[in-house]
Amino acid sequence: MRTQTQIRQAMRHLRASDPIMREVIRRAGPFTLKLRRNRFQSLVHSILSQQISGRAAFAIRTRLEQYIAPGKVSPEHIARLTLGELRSTGISGPKSTYLLDLANRVSAGEIRLDRMARMPDEKVIEALIPVKGIGVWTAQMFLIFSLGRLDVFPHDDLGVRMAIRKLYNLDGLPDKETSHRIATPWRPYASVATWYCWRSLDLD
Repeated sequence: MRTQTQIRQAMRHLRASDPIMREVIRRAGPFTLKLRRNRFQSLVHSILSQQISGRAAFAIRTRLEQYIAPGKVSPEHIARLTLGELRSTGISGPKSTYLLDLANRVSAGEIRLDRMARMPDEKVIEALIPVKGIGVWTAQMFLIFSLGRLDVFPHDDLGVRMAIRKLYNLDGLPDKETSHRIATPWRPYASVATWYCWRSLDLD
């Protein structure tokens, strides 16, 4: 879990290593990403957010929470729902299948979310991607938003690619090689720089 000392070190590093990132930090202000302490809910949120807007994902998540209430979004409560019940909250058929697969695997102890804080990034990704609907991007979001890992760079993230194109005056969206080249100075704090890429899209 990251500390405030690490965040201060990250900010100093990014300002010193990349003038463009320094300007983004100046305009966007302090790093305010709050971690999602409930790891199962964090994965549910990431699955629901796939390929839809943040506003739409929030609306669907709210309907799911209301449907389950007074229970919480937990492996036990999700596993008890049918595909039809999940779809009635606005969740697509495939995503309903993904949530049930995740809930059943966690409930069965096949995936131990409580142990992942002690696992390296690569092992966390390896443990999560067998779940239906969880690919590298979703696992990377879990690393950033739930485990607080500092050096994750989701180069496939559309928002990050759009930000890099704008900030670095590229003609088009960067490919993997270009993205990683631009992100090299951000290491070992690529997660913090990634957050500032997302923030930069709201600055204009």
